[in-house]
Amino acid sequence: MGMLQARPRMLALGEPTHGEETLLELRNDLFRQLVEQEGYRTIAIESDCVRGLLVDDHVTSGKGTLDEVMEHGFSHGWGASPANRALVRWMRAHNEGRPVSDRLRFAGFDGPLEIAAAESPRQALTALHGYLAARLDADLLPCTTETLDHLLGTDDRWTEPAAMRDPSRSVGRSAEAGELRLLADELTALLDAWTPRLIAATSPDAWDRARLHGRTALGLLRYHYWMADVSPARLTRLVGVRDQMMAHNLLAVAARGPVLVYAHNSHLQREESTMRMGGAPLEWWSAGALVSAELGAEYAFVSTALGTIRHQGVDVPEADTIEGLLYALPEDSLVDARRLATVLGDTRPAPRVSPWFGYAPFDPEHLGDSDGIVFVKDAQH
Repeated sequence: MGMLQARPRMLALGEPTHGEETLLELRNDLFRQLVEQEGYRTIAIESDCVRGLLVDDHVTSGKGTLDEVMEHGFSHGWGASPANRALVRWMRAHNEGRPVSDRLRFAGFDGPLEIAAAESPRQALTALHGYLAARLDADLLPCTTETLDHLLGTDDRWTEPAAMRDPSRSVGRSAEAGELRLLADELTALLDAWTPRLIAATSPDAWDRARLHGRTALGLLRYHYWMADVSPARLTRLVGVRDQMMAHNLLAVAARGPVLVYAHNSHLQREESTMRMGGAPLEWWSAGALVSAELGAEYAFVSTALGTIRHQGVDVPEADTIEGLLYALPEDSLVDARRLATVLGDTRPAPRVSPWFGYAPFDPEHLGDSDGIVFVKDAQH
């Protein structure tokens, strides 16, 4: 906190690779300190926002067993992580007997998306419709549940894995998908228009959850729309829509109070994101960049860099890289990235070459764009 200009509403801790328990344990330690010393009450991780509601219900009220929550409350296989399990167990124990206003909260902030496919918008759409239908006159609703079911069809139409590589296999630009997108927009607008009554009839949390379902339904329908695109912009739009969904979820979580966010460095960085996919260059703005543009100094980003991941073939870093400079220090370290950039001046280190596709080395060109660097010398799986 001493390195930052102000106490951030959102402290984003990035990781250079997924699935390393050492880094997740470090995240858990940091969150405990933020809770005990800085008054933070929420952690948000790169996992399905709708599934994350199951985890939040468990840590706040004890709903469901730990095993059930770990199996169904996480996406991307994160539920199998011992460190994630330890986090959920600790949060539940911490909340036991505490008043609602002082309980810790959990949030997933990714969309219901996987690398090879996207979920059906059914769950999000029907949840939003059900919330409104139970509290507003039927004449106000733009459709019935039967209409939604008819337009959605079977879920396997939406989750078709081949659609990621073959736009012709996507349902995203069908007449039904277009009508669903309009209905999702109308349902979300209705939710906003009747906010006072809906909050009074339920609770701010229930209304906020309905908003999450609305954002998710619209985001998924937009994502499926671009899956069906055949233009050169297709992949750029897909990665951009995903980060936009992440950003909207993060801003909603930040409205509740200070939050620790944990995700890949590339989703939290402030600078423009670039990558090559299928031989084509892609450029878009990450969730962190979008959130930073709105929160300003209330958004802080601390990236993580690694020395070795020997079980993945990543050995001692080259001496003339950022990782190499930090590896020469006697132990793990926390570095003020902007001061380091000033000290190095025009003598920027070389980019590190990593033999493992899953690990993203620190980019020396963006050294001053993060507020700090957490350096872990040796990651043990």
